[in-house]
Amino acid sequence: MNTTPHSFIKVAHVSLALGLTFTALSCQASEPVVIELTQTACQFLESENGLDHGYRSAKAEDCDVINASSGNERVGKAKVLNLKPGKYVFRVANKNVPYELGFWLRGASLLKRAVLPSVSGGGLTQGKVQDYAIELKAGDYVYSCPLNPTPDYKLVVQ
Repeated sequence: MNTTPHSFIKVAHVSLALGLTFTALSCQASEPVVIELTQTACQFLESENGLDHGYRSAKAEDCDVINASSGNERVGKAKVLNLKPGKYVFRVANKNVPYELGFWLRGASLLKRAVLPSVSGGGLTQGKVQDYAIELKAGDYVYSCPLNPTPDYKLVVQ
């Protein structure tokens, strides 16, 4: 976590590692907070408490089968990402999935999708890291990779 020597609190970079509370502080929104997420087959590592389940996937349908049997249980144990309203960059890495991935952050329901900001995109080939910038407003969100696919992980902005 990097901080600046100014008289205000600003977290300019948050790396989501095992044991981190997922809370980012920002009292001045001049620079976005960077949230790092790592995708492996069918999951985001940081969201599942750093636990790599070791899933193997050659195509999206493999993850559909895996998540049908374990996705709900894993999301129930996953950490909720708690953030303050403000500017963020979600820095997403494709660690070892042999096909193109993406990222999609949106409101947690159809109604919330209509009123809350969202960000999405693809192009995450194996070994690539890509940034997704967004200014989050208060509300309940989910994030996932529809191309991997992963479960919908929870994000709360308050």
